[in-house]
Amino acid sequence: MPFTLAEAGEENIIKRIGGKQEVKSHLEILGFVAGGTVTVVTAVGGNGIVNVKNPGSQ
Repeated sequence: MPFTLAEAGEENIIKRIGGKQEVKSHLEILGFVAGGTVTVVTAVGGNGIVNVKNPGSQ
């Protein structure tokens, strides 16, 4: 499911990252990696605040 469809408070596992390599690298630096989890804290008008946890991080 695309990130934009996630519900607030719901923990989601990142299955894959799409896009150009430049975009993938930037998202990886921000913590968005396959196997990591993303929890939407709040979303308004297509913009959101998320909590990202990587596999192996505390």
